[in-house]
Amino acid sequence: MGSSASRFTMTLIATIMIWQVQQGVTVPTQRGYRQACGIARGLDVVGERWSLLVVRELLLGPKRFTDLQQALPTASPNALSDRLRELVDAGVVRRRQLPPSGSVRVYELTGWGRGLEPIVLALGTWALVAPPTAEQRFVSADSAMLAIRTYCTPSSQEPATTLRIELRDHGPAGVFGVRFTPAGAETTHEPPDAPHAVLVTTTEALLAAFGNDDLADLVAAGADIIGDSEAVRRLLAAVHVPAPEDRPPNGASGQAE
Repeated sequence: MGSSASRFTMTLIATIMIWQVQQGVTVPTQRGYRQACGIARGLDVVGERWSLLVVRELLLGPKRFTDLQQALPTASPNALSDRLRELVDAGVVRRRQLPPSGSVRVYELTGWGRGLEPIVLALGTWALVAPPTAEQRFVSADSAMLAIRTYCTPSSQEPATTLRIELRDHGPAGVFGVRFTPAGAETTHEPPDAPHAVLVTTTEALLAAFGNDDLADLVAAGADIIGDSEAVRRLLAAVHVPAPEDRPPNGASGQAE
């Protein structure tokens, strides 16, 4: 009898745990590295799953909860809510009501949170040495635009131009403004009123066009270019994303020895 009761109890506990995972229910755990090292203390703040991706999505400006859900489609609502609450409590992110009615709430980085930008971008560049797996195919709109901002290397003679880029596959969240100068490319969620050029395309086609000196493939992929197509060509040709390697540097297999 006791053995049967014990098996029933374990089965019940396992069933509850499976349900919690399926429903995205988070179970409070004792977290923290309990080390004075700055790296450990930083991971105590932003080391949870989704935290740095939330930061990535806020680098170009504030977003609503639904915008973050669209950009992080495999994060459950509960997990995303937990990360936002923790980041707000830590002082990395703040909530703000949008005027005039104040009925729309957005999340944005604090000054301290914005200090994570070079860290997040450096982490992304470091990871590019490893090619993506079959499951790592989704690219958020902001991630694509951050690639332009991070890897754009214009010539010193580049004339200042402004562009509007619309990524069809991301809807309203895929509309951006780019200011292209000899100093680089500034990207925001606020497109210019009178851009020199408008590019309407998909994220996949945009990424494929980086570093390409010819727009033929981009146009063949269904892109629409309005205005100065030469400005579009110069911008995309100046974006040089590091190519993945067949394996990590020094022949490392990625497995502990």
